[in-house]
Amino acid sequence: MPTTRRDDGVEPYNIIPLHHHSSDHPSLRFPEVRAASSALLSVSDLRPPPSHRWRPSTMDLLDWLSLFFGFQIDNVRNQREHLVLHLANAQMRLSPPPDTLDSLDPSVLRSFRRTLLRNYTSWCSYLHKKPSLLLSDRPHPSDLRRELLYVSLYLLIWGEAANLRFLPECICYIFHHMARDLNRILQQNDDFLPSFHAENGFLECVVKPIYDLIRSEAENSSRNGTAPHSWWRNYDDLNEYFWNRKCFEKLKWPIHVGGNFFLGAGKTGFVEQRSFWNLFRSFDRLWVMLILFLQAAVIVAWKDRAYPWHVLDDRDVQVRILSIFITWGALRFLQSLLDLTMQRALVSRLTKRLALRMMLKTVVAAAWIVVFAVVYWRVWSQRSHDRKWSAEANKRLVLFLEIALVFIAPELLALVLFVLPWVRNFIERVDWRIFSFLTWWFQGKAYVGRGLREGLLDNIKYTLFWVVVLASKFSFSYFLQIQPMIAPSRAVLELKDVEYQWHEFFKNGNAVAVGLIWIPVVLIYLMDIQIWYAIYSSLVGATVGLFAHLGEIRSMQQLNLRFQFFASAVLFNLMPEEQFLHSRASLGSKFKDAVHRMKLRYGLGNPYKKLESSQTEADKFALIWNEIIVSFREEDIISDQEVELLELPKNSWNVRVIRWPCFLLCNELLLTLSQAKELVDAPDKRLWRKICKHEFRRCAVIEAYDCIKHLLPEIIKPDSEEHSIVMALFQEIDHSLEIGKFTKVFKTTALPQLHNKLIKLVELLRKKKVDPNHLVNTLQALYEIAIRDFFKEKRNAEQLREDGLAPQNPSSSEVLLFENAIKLPDTINENFYRQIRRLHTILTSRDSMQNIPVNLEARRRIAFFSNSLFMNMPHAPQVEKMMAFSVLTPYYSEEVVYSKEQLRTGNEDGISTLYYLQTIYDDEWKNFMERMRREGMMKDSDIWTDKLRDLRFWASYRGQTLARTVRGMMYYYKALKLLAFLDSASEIEIREGSRELVPLNQDSSEGFTSQRSPSSNNLSRASSSASLLFKGHDDCGTALMKFTYVIACQIYGTQKARKDPHADEILYLMKNNEALRVAYVDEVPTGRDEVEYYSVLVKYDKQLEREVEIYRVKLPGPLKLGEGKPENQNHAIIFTRGDAVQTIDMNQDNYFEEALKMRNLLEEYRHYYGIRKPTILGVREHIFTGSVSSLAWFMSAQETSFVTLGQRVLANPLKIRLHYGHPDVFDRFWFITRGGLSKASRVINISEDIFAGFNCTLRGGNVTHHEYIQVGKGRDVGLNQISMFEAKVSSGNGEQVLSRDVYRLGHRLDFFRMLSFFYTTDGFYFNTMLVVLTVYAFLWGRLLLALSGVEAAMESNSNNNKALGIILNQQFIVQLGLFTALPMIVENSLEHGFLQAIWDFMTMQFQLSSVFYTFSLGTKSHFFGRTILHGGAKYRATGRGFVVEHKSFAENYRLYARSHFVKAIELGLILIIYALHSPVATHTFVYIAMTVSSWFLVASWIMAPFVFNPSGFDWLKTVYDFDDFMNWIWYRGRVFAKAEESWEKWWYEEQDHLKITGFWGKLLEIILDIRFFVFQYGIVYQLGIADGSTNISVYLLSWVYVFVVFGICVVVAYARNEYEAKQHIYYRLVQSIVVLLAIVVIVALLEFTQFKFGDVFTSLLAFIPTGWGMILIAQVFRPYLQHTIIWTGIVSLARMYDILFGVIVMAPVALLSWLPGFQPMQTRILFNEAFSRGLRIYQMVTGTKSKADYDSR
Repeated sequence: MPTTRRDDGVEPYNIIPLHHHSSDHPSLRFPEVRAASSALLSVSDLRPPPSHRWRPSTMDLLDWLSLFFGFQIDNVRNQREHLVLHLANAQMRLSPPPDTLDSLDPSVLRSFRRTLLRNYTSWCSYLHKKPSLLLSDRPHPSDLRRELLYVSLYLLIWGEAANLRFLPECICYIFHHMARDLNRILQQNDDFLPSFHAENGFLECVVKPIYDLIRSEAENSSRNGTAPHSWWRNYDDLNEYFWNRKCFEKLKWPIHVGGNFFLGAGKTGFVEQRSFWNLFRSFDRLWVMLILFLQAAVIVAWKDRAYPWHVLDDRDVQVRILSIFITWGALRFLQSLLDLTMQRALVSRLTKRLALRMMLKTVVAAAWIVVFAVVYWRVWSQRSHDRKWSAEANKRLVLFLEIALVFIAPELLALVLFVLPWVRNFIERVDWRIFSFLTWWFQGKAYVGRGLREGLLDNIKYTLFWVVVLASKFSFSYFLQIQPMIAPSRAVLELKDVEYQWHEFFKNGNAVAVGLIWIPVVLIYLMDIQIWYAIYSSLVGATVGLFAHLGEIRSMQQLNLRFQFFASAVLFNLMPEEQFLHSRASLGSKFKDAVHRMKLRYGLGNPYKKLESSQTEADKFALIWNEIIVSFREEDIISDQEVELLELPKNSWNVRVIRWPCFLLCNELLLTLSQAKELVDAPDKRLWRKICKHEFRRCAVIEAYDCIKHLLPEIIKPDSEEHSIVMALFQEIDHSLEIGKFTKVFKTTALPQLHNKLIKLVELLRKKKVDPNHLVNTLQALYEIAIRDFFKEKRNAEQLREDGLAPQNPSSSEVLLFENAIKLPDTINENFYRQIRRLHTILTSRDSMQNIPVNLEARRRIAFFSNSLFMNMPHAPQVEKMMAFSVLTPYYSEEVVYSKEQLRTGNEDGISTLYYLQTIYDDEWKNFMERMRREGMMKDSDIWTDKLRDLRFWASYRGQTLARTVRGMMYYYKALKLLAFLDSASEIEIREGSRELVPLNQDSSEGFTSQRSPSSNNLSRASSSASLLFKGHDDCGTALMKFTYVIACQIYGTQKARKDPHADEILYLMKNNEALRVAYVDEVPTGRDEVEYYSVLVKYDKQLEREVEIYRVKLPGPLKLGEGKPENQNHAIIFTRGDAVQTIDMNQDNYFEEALKMRNLLEEYRHYYGIRKPTILGVREHIFTGSVSSLAWFMSAQETSFVTLGQRVLANPLKIRLHYGHPDVFDRFWFITRGGLSKASRVINISEDIFAGFNCTLRGGNVTHHEYIQVGKGRDVGLNQISMFEAKVSSGNGEQVLSRDVYRLGHRLDFFRMLSFFYTTDGFYFNTMLVVLTVYAFLWGRLLLALSGVEAAMESNSNNNKALGIILNQQFIVQLGLFTALPMIVENSLEHGFLQAIWDFMTMQFQLSSVFYTFSLGTKSHFFGRTILHGGAKYRATGRGFVVEHKSFAENYRLYARSHFVKAIELGLILIIYALHSPVATHTFVYIAMTVSSWFLVASWIMAPFVFNPSGFDWLKTVYDFDDFMNWIWYRGRVFAKAEESWEKWWYEEQDHLKITGFWGKLLEIILDIRFFVFQYGIVYQLGIADGSTNISVYLLSWVYVFVVFGICVVVAYARNEYEAKQHIYYRLVQSIVVLLAIVVIVALLEFTQFKFGDVFTSLLAFIPTGWGMILIAQVFRPYLQHTIIWTGIVSLARMYDILFGVIVMAPVALLSWLPGFQPMQTRILFNEAFSRGLRIYQMVTGTKSKADYDSR
């Protein structure tokens, strides 16, 4: 469908048709819009611009600016609407409203100018520059136009800045000079014109030069991201150039392209160097604390006393503890040295002071070491000389303490400022030169990171948290880690005559052995704060959650008990109440608010009585509740029958009470009857009081009576005698009730009989075809019971006639009573039959309907929504007065809607996506088919023809597709329309609305054909009942002004050009969603291979019935210079509107009931949290993919605990919540003036989202977390997807460690917030890696002790060795468990109950969750470590499909060989060798106890990819997989083969990180690879051929064997390349010679040496690791070896090793596949029970049906 452009003669608009003020568009009815628009028209007395296009009668201030400064026309149009919308919305929110609505209030503009230009004025203050804003100090009417010009100028600059939007201070620089130019123009004293006033002059002369520089750095200097970060300038470097006053001198204005800024000024502010030392540099205070405590603890523990305080009165120990100052000085020196070496690239002529500071700090730190060492030595020398602590020794000690006091003086000052946070904030923020001078030594000057201290109360809270954590950690470390190690260490040091079994290089080998024992202990010591943090954060998070009232309503049963309070809570929270809005700051109003909430929460004072007394309130609640139920039905999570049970029907049939949903009234009438039967003679009051104890019982009784009272006259002719009899009977009953004598007049024992007959009557009436005879008989029976059995006093026929209870004419007895009086309503009267069904439910339901609704997701959503309304949240303003907001979703080429082929095509097992979804979502599929039949589908097969689009959307709404995200986000629009209607409608309209609403919904839920189109059912809900109510109201205009949804479909233009189906599907989404806009980058060829780029915004115009182009803003060049997603967001953000923007990913969803609370959430921006208002509102997520498979459940549980409990604690009390992804809500104007919603520098910002949080915190923002609202989020559901996601996140964290943001946060935050920051970001991944390194250190240490013979000596001397090993090893299990399990259990307990949490945890264990989490541990540690060491982080597209297909062994091997398999084999080899050579291993129990967790880790890393692989243990698939693996290994195809096809291509790709690593990375890689040579060193001395010798020559001679074997490999590889193809006989000859030589050598060794045949196998354990180590080292030297003959041998040898590794990994898989029973068990583990059963049934039914047969169905 073509896109309409303005050259078609049409003037499209986005939200408001500002070009056509006479339009009847609903937005133009607002006087605030007209006021803002007219304010821009004041141009008559301005200096005319030098352009023939100037038309003062039709143009405004933005046009005037564009003609002077060369802005693009569409940029002007875009920002005009942007500005008008914002000013109009801001004026709407004024309270009280201004006197004149038709003119713009000056306070609105002034407030906006301050908000928009706050960063600019702060920047000017920082640089000691006067802002270019010529405004009077006091508000003056003449300032209005000037302020409008300033904000318009800034918005126009920002709207056209393209990639420069990532450089906020660069934009400040541009605005500063352009505002100065504007001032000159306004003075009209000269003919001054800006140098770029021509058309598009701003883009060409200002933006493009800086853009070209960014592009050059990103594409050329960075080598597309592969060059070290220190070699090129990223976005941050270029932005920080403007943090120095010298930018004004060097860059000038107009911009001087020849300045040093463009010619390579070098890095600015920070140099990102790749090194593990960054962790020390950024968080040096943490490591100083840990190292100093360890030193002091060892000194104290060495005295071997029970408690440390028993030692501290010893002067020797006290003085030894003072040695920590020497260590502290050394650590300061290390820090300064690292700063000097890693930041030396910053040194230039412009940064001489920085160089001086770094040099001085290094010299001073070195001087401190010398001073401390000399004075400390003098103290001990005097002590040794006097042999006691003499006066002179004490004098020298005092001198040492005085020096130490000077040393720690800065720390003491920091402590004082920590206690007085406002003082430090003042010092850092005021930009006084004296403060800059005084703080120059301690921290570098930077624009960000100033004034980050929190308020005193927050300080106290997070300080207490960390004091408890650190106290627990250090107590545990001392008593259970350090102190128990002292005795074994002494024992090892005191070992005599150790019989070493290898050549001992070190004279003091015992000290080396002690070091090996201590290494894992120290590693545990360094990382176990993470465990203590997990423990205490779980407890604190649960406590905060309890006080926030989370999890109080967990089930429908609990909701039933509080539903009447829930109804009041809905109105209290979702409907605006004036008394709360106008007295917002009043203490009294807050107290009343709290009291009211308490009443609602605990049911005090029956707040629901207000609902019953006010029909309007009840109607409002009915509208909201029923609309929620309708949205559930449209989503197919409830059935038609459940709609009837859940809805609140209209108040018809003259029912006197609220007609609560049926599921609340079930069984209540029967219970009342039983009470009435028991209390036969009780007075009315007592019986009624007993009934009224239960609100729903009371309502059920009254409703049943009122309905019967209405029903019987309804079905009897009004002019008949029977009608008057019935009316007389009811009058008697009513009269007895009024006078309180019902039980005296009537027999309550007869009520059960009446009840049974009424049930029969209602059952007859439910049928559309009623047998009149049966109906007459039933009515007759009812009459007989009422006349004869119901009255206590028997009445004769005459009395009955007198009372009107019998026919007046006795002759009528010939005809049965009621025979001629029946009048049934029309069958089309659906309302009547609906009421009958409801009455039948009330009369007959015997069991409580706690399983209504059946769908677990529907129950969860109702429970969460109802619970959230009892939590604290701001009051909702009217829609007109709420903050406007946008939603922004970046999209590239993911699925929009599943196609027919995608749904029908089966995998190799014949399982299609649709079958999978039908099985997983069985009840939802039935509900969908029920809905389709109601909408006209005649037979089920029509689902693939007439209802195909509905089917595709049904499936898409259960995947992670764009359609699902759009549906969810458009609920905001639907909710705002409903709320706007409720805000503005009169009581009559609301009453009519509630009467209209239910029939409309009910008609759509019954067996009648609806006229709704499939499209409206799927997307727009245009015929939704609420939508139909809005006709005649301007609620659409209000909603459009408050909400817009922009999808940044980057390549939408390209998709349209190539007729991609995705483009048609996106257009369909726009067509059915009025508030949806699509932004994309259009590439327009201009000839000569040149392309112009445009940011384009389009929408669907319903009048023109086509897509129309709204804005087209030219870009300076290609969009993507950095990371793709933030660049995509950045180009589209200019089209967003409102005060806030919610960032939503493509894998997210939303719910209508949650959308109702959005205006409450936005009110949080008005409230202070601590000393700041929020700038990011954190929103809770619900992971909706948890039901897909067991893996998805594990991932969901882990993610849920992070996004709920984890975020809750970070926000309160730790005050360090950042932005960890979406769906957080950003203060839009705060962020667009400070760099945007994310950072985009290539590679370093690969985890782009979290940098928004870093930037927010560094610039003084505040991030909060709110759990009364939730947004859905999908997660990866297959192991390969999950692993790629975790690899991406771990690599991103590895890159974060290098970043300036982490360094600045580590230094600028106070100590305790720094701890919170570290242990919840990079520290988590670092400590995860330490867990793995601890396993390595423990096992390598035990192996070396065993092979060296030291362990045997330890074994003979003491039993400490066994106990020590067992204790150490068991900690690994504790660590793994606490890392993952505790937060999940605690959060699950809070929200679902403790028993349910324990059951879920046990179920997860049976489904092997521990295997998954252990495997995940390996993924995180591998990619985090490799990224810090070598780099290589990259975006990994995980895919978001359903995992129902088997992954081949070759694919799993490619993904996990280096990260898991090889490492697991290495650890397994260590464990085997240790078992063979350790004396401890002779004790089976001890060996098992020491190594069980290590074996578990090995098994998890090898088996997890197959345990969690569909059909992973199918024998035939295993055979095919191995053949496929061998074909892949030996593939020798084309040069351009992919890694999926060729082992060699994959092998080279696995080395890519070594291409980009630096010298130190390569060196450390070599050092780590040398560990594989230790196997050979340890084992060759155990061979028989060594004959017990420990001479070094044994080891050296073993290398002869290595080189011979390697030489043979080179020869064989050469022979293969030369002869295998054409002269195969020569190749065979070479192979034969090699085999013969090997046999001859073995025979000779057996005959002439001590060589044993077993040595052949033992030596394999020695030489195979050596060969692997040589391959790894050769890869490092690849640039030097690749063109030699040696490289051919290395490649061949590497291929052999991968075959060996593949066979080792395949062996257990093959064994389990061959054994019967494992495949069904694995399927049960991987998928839920329903799918397992369904899968087996499906395979049995289809038998051998081919895939082609299946597809043709």
